[in-house]
Amino acid sequence: MLLEACLAAGDSLVLDGPRGIGKSALLDALGAAARARGELVLRASGAEAERWMGYQGLADLLGQVPDEHFAALTSQHRLALRAVRRGKRSGGDGRARVVRRLAWHALLTHCAARTPVLLIIDDAHWLDAATADVFAYAARRLDGLAVRVVLADRGSEAGHRPHALAPPPVTEATVPPLTAADLAELLDPHGLSARATMKIHADSAGNPYLALALAACSDGREVPRLRALTQDKLLGLSDQVRETLLVCALAARPSMRLLLRAGRDEAEADIAAAAEAGLLVSDGVNLRFTPPDAATVVAQSIPAARRSQLHLDLAEVATSAAEAERHRALACADPDEEVARSLVAAAEAAVRGGARALGAELYLLAADRTPPALESLRIDWLVAAAEVGATAGVPEIVHHAVETVLGAETEPAQRFRARIALMYLAGQGVALLEETVAAAFADAEGDPAAMAFIQLWRSWASMVAGSPRAADDDAALAVEHARAAGAAGTEAMAHAVRAQARNLLGHKDYATFLDRGLALAVPAADGYRHLGPRFTAARFAILDDRLDEAREDLLRMLALVERGAAEEHVAVLCGLAEVAAKLGRCRESLDFANRAMRISGEAGLSPGPAWCAGAIAELAGGNLIRARSYAERGIVACRQEVDTLYELRLLHLLAQVDLRCGEIAGGVGALRRIQEFERAHGWDDPTTLRRHGDMVAGLIALGEPEEADELISSVRRVIAARPHGPGMAATLDRAEAAVCAAKGDYPTAMRLLTSAKTTFAVVRQPIEHGHCLLVEAKVERRRRHYTAARVAAEAALELFTAAGAQPWIEESRALIVRLAEIGDTGGALTASEARIAAMAGEGATNQEIADQLFLSRKTVEATLTRIYRKLGIRSRAQLIRHIHVH
Repeated sequence: MLLEACLAAGDSLVLDGPRGIGKSALLDALGAAARARGELVLRASGAEAERWMGYQGLADLLGQVPDEHFAALTSQHRLALRAVRRGKRSGGDGRARVVRRLAWHALLTHCAARTPVLLIIDDAHWLDAATADVFAYAARRLDGLAVRVVLADRGSEAGHRPHALAPPPVTEATVPPLTAADLAELLDPHGLSARATMKIHADSAGNPYLALALAACSDGREVPRLRALTQDKLLGLSDQVRETLLVCALAARPSMRLLLRAGRDEAEADIAAAAEAGLLVSDGVNLRFTPPDAATVVAQSIPAARRSQLHLDLAEVATSAAEAERHRALACADPDEEVARSLVAAAEAAVRGGARALGAELYLLAADRTPPALESLRIDWLVAAAEVGATAGVPEIVHHAVETVLGAETEPAQRFRARIALMYLAGQGVALLEETVAAAFADAEGDPAAMAFIQLWRSWASMVAGSPRAADDDAALAVEHARAAGAAGTEAMAHAVRAQARNLLGHKDYATFLDRGLALAVPAADGYRHLGPRFTAARFAILDDRLDEAREDLLRMLALVERGAAEEHVAVLCGLAEVAAKLGRCRESLDFANRAMRISGEAGLSPGPAWCAGAIAELAGGNLIRARSYAERGIVACRQEVDTLYELRLLHLLAQVDLRCGEIAGGVGALRRIQEFERAHGWDDPTTLRRHGDMVAGLIALGEPEEADELISSVRRVIAARPHGPGMAATLDRAEAAVCAAKGDYPTAMRLLTSAKTTFAVVRQPIEHGHCLLVEAKVERRRRHYTAARVAAEAALELFTAAGAQPWIEESRALIVRLAEIGDTGGALTASEARIAAMAGEGATNQEIADQLFLSRKTVEATLTRIYRKLGIRSRAQLIRHIHVH
């Protein structure tokens, strides 16, 4: 833990962050760890109501000091501190203050001589001035004493200097928000769906206190309490800040630019204060309330008449015509056909500009402002609000609009479109909407275009549920209806589904159907680009190891979907994360995956695909612990939404984590479950998951090389009869090499590894290439060719380092260390040993070396011992002299 490391080094800590971010929880953990080490922990908390009570904070600390520590003080010091502890704090002249300063310093000196002392001060910004004076005096004189100070502070008070209360050196750390996976674990007791948990993460900006409050509101009963919490936060802010927040609350898309246009000259400072209060978050340009409902609380805090006037004022400074139209409509709720039509025009412009949430709201406002005589138009605009709201991920607008449409006298076509909006909103969970799908079929009766589209939806649902046969049948029907209706766009998407389904079923003609979809040359419908043939072609390029082609196509699509629907935006980002990981662009992969997870949460999408991308990126270039967390959370999400397609992908990723962490039985068990599902549902495509190499590695580790050999032979027979990318054969070569090595057939193993390395170098997959080198190093180690093993392992390390593949870097370094332990180097240091020796010679601690090289501290200590033995020295001081001499 970083904070523990700072304390161990003797640093004081100042923790900063907004209310509810978890500073107090961190202080609890640091205090508990110190007590477990036998340290004296003294903790006090500042309070706004008590900041005018002299020495209140000092009295709280003194009450925790055991009585025997006071005995060593002079009588004058002892009496001064006991008076403070008992609440007798008279005598506020200069001499009394000096005595209290000296007494507190003397007490700390005596305590530290017996046992290390940790002072913990929560809410230091509310600490009373007299206590702060005593602390600051002692802090300047604690050098060399075993006293460390940890402060939690918001840093918002004018003239407040928390650093002065702690002895130097002081490390300042801003407590970050929780990740989506960490927050999901925190909210597990609430029994929420994975999708709801991810939405809460977005709405709370990762603030655990606010997230817990939102979770408590999930059943609607605690909403008044959450709104009261928001009101309490508002009361703690100045009038100026509240006025700035009011502008943000009334705006459709609040931003710093809008605030300045609205005359809020102190906007930057006002927003900083609101962010510290935990009311909103900012990326420096755009602003977002946390939770979103806080905007409603702020807007409703003023009379309706003033709210209307402010809307009119904001219409004059709005940053777009669509936003200006929205403000003018909100200023008056009277029905007006001209206003309604203006709102529709503004909604269309907003959607074209990528502001889909604003467009959905404008369509809804248009329906509300439509006169009763134009009921048919009102329904059309409600349907449009539902459709646009679904692509924007605004469920409250979608559900309101759909309920109104289905509850009125409407045409079948209008009901059909409303139900499709619900299905789109469900995303990967569409298989759960059987009743909605059945009703949509009834509404589509007699309309070939509608029948084609609902058949297409049913084929998607079957694919998501892991039933490619049913998906192929439904997509074939969708093609027939689409041709009868002349719906080329629907036909193209149906061909894309057939290509995917037939590929999973092992049919060699899958590319024919994709070509038919591409040949129609129809741009994908707005919001459906991720389901069209072009995106499917990019997915097949990934499977076929045409990664540069896939990356180029996906980047072109990204430029289109960044202003499109959230669902298609996330799909493209996930594809790019996967491609980047395969190409060894690990930092890029992590960035794409993080963007996908953020957008998924904000739009309330199914979390499975984004968490799958996160696990892929973390496996390649991040952290195995996070990869496991994303995979496990993603599996839960997919099971809740009957998303078998992504569940199997995530199960494979979880198996990879298990195998790389040494949990062989768990990894092989997960892979066997995938195998059983594929056999039961007719999946006969080994290229989609490429799990077989991992299975072989697990079987060899379990001592079952015969089963591993049989598995490789069966997969080779399958891919020989169908097209496949070169990486598939190379993966099998690497796996077979391990089997041959287990049988003692080293020449064949080396030949296969050479072939695999060559292939992965050609297709530019450096992590797979490095993986081959690690296998080669292990084969050479079995042959007792330790020098060759080290050369292969260090070559792998070079590839992984260039790619930024951190988990692989750690694995290769650990292998190099093990090779150094058993190999005969003739007294010469290995490259790994030389690097550790150089870092130690520069003064790095064992922990610092371990952190930089991604090793355990125990491994560093063992390596240094080996270095001392080789060099004929006995200490770090001698090592430093040796390095400087030689």
